[in-house]
Amino acid sequence: MKNRILIVEDDADIASVLQDYLRHAGYETEHAADGRTGLARILAAPPDLTLLDLMLPELDGLGVLRGARARTNHPIILLTARIEEVDRLVGLELGADDYICKPFSPREVVARVRAVLRRASPSAPADLAESALVLDEDQWQASIQGTPLQLTRREFRLLQALARHPGRIFSRGQLLELAYEPSDDVTERAVDSHIKNLRRKLAAAAPTHDWIRSVYGVGFSFEAPEG
Repeated sequence: MKNRILIVEDDADIASVLQDYLRHAGYETEHAADGRTGLARILAAPPDLTLLDLMLPELDGLGVLRGARARTNHPIILLTARIEEVDRLVGLELGADDYICKPFSPREVVARVRAVLRRASPSAPADLAESALVLDEDQWQASIQGTPLQLTRREFRLLQALARHPGRIFSRGQLLELAYEPSDDVTERAVDSHIKNLRRKLAAAAPTHDWIRSVYGVGFSFEAPEG
């Protein structure tokens, strides 16, 4: 059975292009041109995934997101031309699963839809990351398919925080709270430095996979390998 994708987008040209690409990728699609209509369709019959624009008539995207999350946990990806970090963080804190900025490539949208649906599918393996990545909390050691990563304690805790929730996007502030002690004298700039070191060590052990994804203006997510 095909996954059903709801596109809530007031720009008819963008909606039409997205529908064409998604249908070509094997998905069923439907379109709502304003926020109230989109929310009504979500509440009446939640789709498998919603692509939700933030700038909508009648009811904006954050209003739709709030209303949807009160009734359903189905995946929602935000689409927006807004670049302010606060908009991104508010959307993610309300329960968005991903965030794509305009202008975007339709192929990128299809790829993100596929990735989010794969993570949300109950039939998908739940421990893809664990099958390759091993975190030994007692010894503060990490390895990928038997190859030690030689992480510092701070790098280990940062990787641990990310890997516990594959696909979830964490802001730098959230990572500071999760991966560092209150007594640590670190800033959000230090998070970037530690992420850079983690990427280098992960790439050395498994160069064919990009383990940590940067989301511009938002933060970082851990990406489990595909099978």
